[in-house]
Amino acid sequence: MRVSSGSRLCISHSGYSWDINKKKTHHLVYASTNKQGKGLCLESKFQTLLDSVKWDEKGLAVAIAQNVDTGAILMQGFANRDAVATAISSQKATFYSRSRSMLWTKGETSNNFINIHDIFFDCDRDSIIYLGKPDGPTCHTGSETCYYISVFDLKEHQQVEGDKLALSTLYSLESTISQRKTELAAEQNGKPSWTKRLLLDNKLLCSKIREEADELCRTLEENEDKSRTASEMADVLYHAMVLLASKDVKIEDVMQVLRQRFSQSGVEEKRGRISQG
Repeated sequence: MRVSSGSRLCISHSGYSWDINKKKTHHLVYASTNKQGKGLCLESKFQTLLDSVKWDEKGLAVAIAQNVDTGAILMQGFANRDAVATAISSQKATFYSRSRSMLWTKGETSNNFINIHDIFFDCDRDSIIYLGKPDGPTCHTGSETCYYISVFDLKEHQQVEGDKLALSTLYSLESTISQRKTELAAEQNGKPSWTKRLLLDNKLLCSKIREEADELCRTLEENEDKSRTASEMADVLYHAMVLLASKDVKIEDVMQVLRQRFSQSGVEEKRGRISQG
């Protein structure tokens, strides 16, 4: 089931319904979504969807929490029908604890909640994804995610638990740039690095961003092939991310701004920025 943040959604469960925006409970036996004054009963569809899930013999299915901005897999647990209904109503990733035989919400003790933006079921209806924004580290160890043990870091058949996270390509690049910046701050020379040179020279960095952006535009103007466009875009991204690191801005912050613009007209958003300026 997909939950849209732009809609008003109530889910009936155990004699109550939850309003996903106001989060108040009422004695109702139906689910409704109301957008721009138009109501639509969703209870039957919701129940049908849950009925179609391949719950195991204990009424559970695998539930995975994923960062809506970075794409990082944060954690994996199990959920039942009640957990999914609670997750929808509270907009917090909620699971079922097999050891305690009860529902639990990630962050209820640490306050590191995972705030849900969407919920997906896979094509076989036997697993769930909570797509959300974490308030802090997800793992009890203090790590950003629970996935930080790489198979390729295994040495002499011993498991190495380090700070290496299961990052996407973009975030691996950000991590490398951040490492170069840390080395500079610690006055650790190490190997010669173009990234370090850029971080030390704002004028050079800005000139390279302008240069690479122009070359990217020329692939369109001169009708160059797609591989050339991809290559020039990679150069733009890299140099722009070095600038972000120089300004202590995370790529996740940029993704969040983009996500917030999804529900707004680009023309209106630009007009708003101009009026504020």
